[in-house]
Amino acid sequence: MNAPLRRSGVVIMVLFGLIFANLNWVQAYKADDYRTSYRNPRVQEAEYDRPRGVIEADGTALAQNQATEDDLKYLRVYPKGEAYAPVIGYKPVSMGSVGIEESENDFLSGESDKLFADRLSDMFTGDNSGGGNVVLTLNTKAQEVAYKQLKNNERGATRGAAVAIDPQTGAIQALASFPSYDPNELVTHDKTAASKTYNVLLKKENNPLLNRATSQTLPPGSTFKVVVSAAALQNGYDEDTEIPAGSVYTEGGATIHNAEDEVCPGSEVTLKEALTESCNTGYAKLGVKLGADKVKAAAKAFGFEDDTLKVGDLESGDGLAVAASHTGEIANEDGSTDKAALAQSSIGQRDVRMTPVQGALIAAAVANGGEEMRPYLVQKLLNQDRGTVYTAQPKTLRTPISGTVASKLKDMMVSVVENGTGTNAQIDGYTVGGKTGTAQNVENADPHGWFIGFAFNDKGEAVSAVCVVLENVSGGHASAEAARIAGLIMKAAAGGGN
Repeated sequence: MNAPLRRSGVVIMVLFGLIFANLNWVQAYKADDYRTSYRNPRVQEAEYDRPRGVIEADGTALAQNQATEDDLKYLRVYPKGEAYAPVIGYKPVSMGSVGIEESENDFLSGESDKLFADRLSDMFTGDNSGGGNVVLTLNTKAQEVAYKQLKNNERGATRGAAVAIDPQTGAIQALASFPSYDPNELVTHDKTAASKTYNVLLKKENNPLLNRATSQTLPPGSTFKVVVSAAALQNGYDEDTEIPAGSVYTEGGATIHNAEDEVCPGSEVTLKEALTESCNTGYAKLGVKLGADKVKAAAKAFGFEDDTLKVGDLESGDGLAVAASHTGEIANEDGSTDKAALAQSSIGQRDVRMTPVQGALIAAAVANGGEEMRPYLVQKLLNQDRGTVYTAQPKTLRTPISGTVASKLKDMMVSVVENGTGTNAQIDGYTVGGKTGTAQNVENADPHGWFIGFAFNDKGEAVSAVCVVLENVSGGHASAEAARIAGLIMKAAAGGGN
């Protein structure tokens, strides 16, 4: 055999080897992905041969099936539509699913190992195996109040989000994003119509497909002062410690004013008064005094910089991904602290960014004595016969502050609602604490309005912690409106009605 033929033979053998290796890789590692892919029409047809499980909360079906007479035997239906869409998501015929429909797909479709005994039983009985049911932690009154108030807010905001958490367990009571969409239009068996609807939603200016509660990060404004207060209390300060203030503060080219002339005009103010009045100059000077490392450490302790958090099933760890909140570098090119950036960051501006989920977790940790519980949405998994397969067991996520610091922060935040900028969040019969925030963003754009807070009942039990944000609100008082909405959500979550 001459040299050219030998080389050709070697090349052919290598190519056959690569094909063989790829075939084994597909069979061993990718088979399941291809089998379950929404692009596989056989998978779609097989899934619609059996009833998909129900997603519910408070005994109310949020996603269920409707029998049809077409080739696909069942149509997915979302009775509550827009109010729950950012959480529930949708399960379309020819596109990828999202939300709880995606994260709990195996259980809802009946393919989960947790339902193996049910499938085995059906093989002997001849019954048609169906999917399992998912029970969510959502308080339907709180969820619907949250969405309704965001949609009909009194400041004309066209975008916003709200999150409410049970501070003692981490159970999500409400998770709303506005604007939203009708998932029913995306699950029609008319694939062309569903695709057209999706493309229209994708191009809409306010991006209704975006879950702003979990995926949107915005400058948090003065709500970040709770984090800086925690840093101060952990480093020798107390509620009545006097800190430098004044009407204006300039640091390295950054000039910081208070929202109004009457806010902490004196040269000093106590830490508690500074939070109550939302004293920008006081917190800017405090942050610079503490130093960037301590401010960033306090934020990280609460969960900033964490890009691994998902809100869903505590057992599997799967669910709705939560974007990481960030403080920014707060550093010059040579690595030294940028004091101007630190001053601005200490009032929640500059490069500080936070999700509504993170804001609610901060308030929840304060309300729960310093212990931040892992947030979750899946309370129970039930088989087709509604037998319990799984019940969530609350887990601690982190402990950002001590019980002593939490107690002092609670007192300071209650003062904000009773005597300061957060009075709109007050609820009859409950002790409410919180912090407002007005956040400047891009040049010439209207500011965002924030509120984070918590409510205790008359037994001293923390019943809800909340974060509300309204984006780009014109005419001022954005944070006051966020506080009003937050109060209504917490009241509903606590069983106080609308």
